[in-house]
Amino acid sequence: MADFQSHLDSFTAQGISLYALSTDPLDKARGTIEKLAITFPVLYGVDGPATAETLGCWYEEKRNIVQPAAFIIDPQRTLLSVTYSSCPVGRLTA
Repeated sequence: MADFQSHLDSFTAQGISLYALSTDPLDKARGTIEKLAITFPVLYGVDGPATAETLGCWYEEKRNIVQPAAFIIDPQRTLLSVTYSSCPVGRLTA
């Protein structure tokens, strides 16, 4: 998220919006948001298994996390790109 935050001005200038989802409860999500100085919307407390199933992501039960996924959607709501991760290698960067 920090990488995307560091490029937020560039995204905003191009009319691109960023959103993040987190399985963390409010207090933990707030800590991460503050630590990384995130200013784009972060939806916290999402149901990990249900979200993973809906989005096609990999859910890690042990840590109750949805491994990162990135979706690029155009203004007409056409899905242009999807990147799924199961570890830190190969994640989409800003």
